[in-house]
Parts: sequence; C-alpha cells; structure tokens
Amino acid sequence: MQTYVIEKTDNSVKLGFKEVNLTLITPLMKALNEDPNVALVRYIDKHPELQDRVLYVETKKGDAMEAIEKAAKSISAYYTVN
Repeated sequence: MQTYVIEKTDNSVKLGFKEVNLTLITPLMKALNEDPNVALVRYIDKHPELQDRVLYVETKKGDAMEAIEKAAKSISAYYTVN
C-alpha cells in the first residue's frame, strides 16, 4: 500500500491510497470521527481499478495530518498485542 498527499491546506488534507481496502480505512475513519477537533471525514471511492481511493479530512482546529497521525497511532495501539 502506498499513501500520498493529493492536496493540503491549513485545516484539511486529501490523501490518496494505492492498493488499499476498507480494512484499513474504516477504523481510521471511525477514529477520526471520534476526534472532537475533526469537522469532516469523507471517503471517496469511484472505481477501484481506475482511480485510487481517497480520504478527505477537515479539522475545526489544528492540523489535519496531525489528526490522522493521532488516529493511526490509536488504531495501532488498539490492535497491538503486548
């Protein structure tokens, strides 16, 4: 899986995902939706064989990339076996 930034502003980011399925994106979206600083989370999936999947995140305050990183760390901690 490859992740890349399509577009970034002060309070939003659009990330592209190559060769990814909903197994990763669904928990990430759930964690982002639980963050009180996140205003909007959208998953854009047109045709998976023709276009990469896209995740759009907009924050009320703070950096969207930091919100994604925080959500990813939360998911990682949840699924890590100690």
